[in-house]
Amino acid sequence: MTAAFAPGARIRIRDDWPERRGPCHIRTPHYLRGREGVVQAVLGEFPNPEDLAFARPAPRRPLYHVLFEQPPIWAEGEAGDSLLVEIFEHWLEPATPAQEAA
Repeated sequence: MTAAFAPGARIRIRDDWPERRGPCHIRTPHYLRGREGVVQAVLGEFPNPEDLAFARPAPRRPLYHVLFEQPPIWAEGEAGDSLLVEIFEHWLEPATPAQEAA
């Protein structure tokens, strides 16, 4: 599998809530769903922990470092404060120009 996003790409975290559909394990923080960030690095491919938690076959998925501006997420901090999070590719989607302007 090849990484779909390169460093510098603007992305959005999918606004999905699989925990509402039944038991699951989610590694993506809920407070980032629907938020935009910038890919900082592709970390490689790793077995999907959302499947490993239930002893299911776990496909290898690209994992990224994604940088977010902190003030919009927690309504605190100063300009330049940021948050760096590891997020698997199946949670990422391209940020659209309309979303970037919002």
